Amino acid sequence: MDTKALRQKVLDLAIRGKLVPQDPSDEPAYLLLERIRQQKQQMVKEGKLKAKDIKNDTIIFVGEDNLHYEKFANGSVKCIEDEIPFELPNGWAWSKIGPLCEYITSGSRGWAQYYSDTGSLFLRMGNLSRDSFELRMDNLQRVDLPDNAEGVRTRVTENDLLFSITAEIGMLGLIPADFEEAYINQHVGLIRFLKEAQTKYFPYILMSGFCRNQYYTTQSGMKNSFRLDNIQNILTPVPPLAEQIRIAEKLSCIWAQIQQIDSESATARDIILLAKAKILDLAIRGQLVPQDPADEPASVLVERIRAEKEELIRKGKIKQDKKESVIFRDEDNSYYEKIGDDVRCIDEEIPFDIPDTWEWLRLENCCSKEIRRGKSPKYADESGTLVFAQKCNTKYNGIDVGLALYLDEATLSRYPADEYMRDGDVVINSTGTGTLGRVGFYQKADNRLGLPIVPDSHVTVVRGSGNIQAFYLYAFIKANQSELEKKGEGSTNQKELKPITLKEMLVPMPPASEQKRIKTAIVKAFLLISTIEQSLT
Repeated sequence: MDTKALRQKVLDLAIRGKLVPQDPSDEPAYLLLERIRQQKQQMVKEGKLKAKDIKNDTIIFVGEDNLHYEKFANGSVKCIEDEIPFELPNGWAWSKIGPLCEYITSGSRGWAQYYSDTGSLFLRMGNLSRDSFELRMDNLQRVDLPDNAEGVRTRVTENDLLFSITAEIGMLGLIPADFEEAYINQHVGLIRFLKEAQTKYFPYILMSGFCRNQYYTTQSGMKNSFRLDNIQNILTPVPPLAEQIRIAEKLSCIWAQIQQIDSESATARDIILLAKAKILDLAIRGQLVPQDPADEPASVLVERIRAEKEELIRKGKIKQDKKESVIFRDEDNSYYEKIGDDVRCIDEEIPFDIPDTWEWLRLENCCSKEIRRGKSPKYADESGTLVFAQKCNTKYNGIDVGLALYLDEATLSRYPADEYMRDGDVVINSTGTGTLGRVGFYQKADNRLGLPIVPDSHVTVVRGSGNIQAFYLYAFIKANQSELEKKGEGSTNQKELKPITLKEMLVPMPPASEQKRIKTAIVKAFLLISTIEQSLT
């Protein structure tokens, strides 16, 4: 079942007055809107609001000619009949979002300097949700604010609705009761509805396709931005207050049922992950595609890899490895490893048999760059460079660069050219409980912003030799993800996957031609699985 489409269908029924029955005894919406207008004017008189908070408020009404008009604060009136998409039930009215709100604002800039392990919560886009308004609390950032830090206006309170205003517009987060002290960054808008508009009807409706279409048509700039006045001008149907409550209650029940479906789908996705893991396991054992006797054997490929490394050493791009490993098979059919003058049998380390045309290599000898973690970054509110963190390596949906934060460009001198991520890099989460060992395959197509990106200190990058199919190296490491997840060292909450653990991994290396066939077979199989997955949803 396509639960996203189901949600949108239900929301479409809700905004058209077709989800719950109307009650003729309900107070009509125009009286609610008039009461809200009077309340806002009184708050200005009392100094609780500023005049600028209401200067853009408008009134939408039906004229004697049965057409819709919008009256502005300066007294001018404009016919907006061509903006009205459908007819509303009796007792409903049209309004922009702004007139329903105490105010709309965005978060504070320059607070990256206050990032801390303690202090107040600092809510960002990663804490907002796409298909609900529930706050995501799995990616928390805190700020330790000095006494003189500005931001009182962006301190959240109960029923504040957070709204993403850059990148993916319209992700939401509703602040629950008894929420701890928290602020928002500049990529998040804060919608503070007046008390009589604080039903959950509006958070639900802002997820509707009707509203989202308005977001998309008003985005601006290369980074897809949404201004506060764009939020102010979102057109929305307003039911009577009593009906808003009935609609929200109905939607809450439906959302719980859909969530159950999503939970069952997650189980299905886990099964699909196991199926993909099996395909990868067959691939690295030489059992996914047939061997071709005409293929150039992997031993020739290994020599090219070594020659490539020697050239990189000669040019000073990588350091000489004084303990370079050479693995070979002797006349006794056993595997040996030569490091310097030392030769030892490694039969006990060889995990499985491989085809005769394949070779074994240590992972570090497959790479054109030293296997190491990125640097601990200094973040900025916005810049021209991104930081790839653990959260960007998602469980189900591959790499999500949209979750990356911005790097403080004052620190760019710390990052040489080879530390910027490149197409075909394998990225491995190397610290933390829950995500340690997770493997991703970075491709430029994943980076929709098109900005350069560097790994942080919790991520290890593996960049293969130019003679190896990058996808094959990813397939090998991904096939070993479950084992890598177990190899963290340290205390429960501070487990680390050390670079040496990765460097010493034994890689079954197929001939170059077979690597291409393996990639084709995996892509084809994964595409079929994806089709099955879509049918399940």
